[in-house]
Amino acid sequence: MKHRYIHSFGLFICLSLVTTAFYMQYVMGLEPCPLCMMQRLVIYTIALIFLIAWLHNPETGGQRVYASLITVTSLAGAGFASRQIWLQNLPPDQVPACGPSFDYMVDVLPWSELLSTMMRGTGDCAKVQWTFLTLSIPGWTLIAFLFLAILGLILWRKRSI
Repeated sequence: MKHRYIHSFGLFICLSLVTTAFYMQYVMGLEPCPLCMMQRLVIYTIALIFLIAWLHNPETGGQRVYASLITVTSLAGAGFASRQIWLQNLPPDQVPACGPSFDYMVDVLPWSELLSTMMRGTGDCAKVQWTFLTLSIPGWTLIAFLFLAILGLILWRKRSI
């Protein structure tokens, strides 16, 4: 199987995740917290890497570069999802204070402080707004990030044919 099939599949997974996020935000009315937005940015980045790799279609050495980028970026996303799961499982008295809305932070905060807040999360990130089969949104996102990291590892090991 060629690398391009895996790149297409990975891109499809990322676009499905983004579509689901937009559906949850604009149709279901679930407001994303800073950590949710950070995870969304990571998905955009992974999708972009899959797209560039699909367009470029390099030989084995180049494929390993793309595969490494996909794996590392996916693991970073898994870290953000894990942080949010941790926040959601804190006792109520240990949850950090809720912050301003994401739109307000974008308008008011400098970029460095905005990114720092997005990476740490706020009390808003501890709210469980939706579950499916007992997993919250970051639980499902963690599974998706781990799956994308596995795809990256498969690409790294796979030789061109």
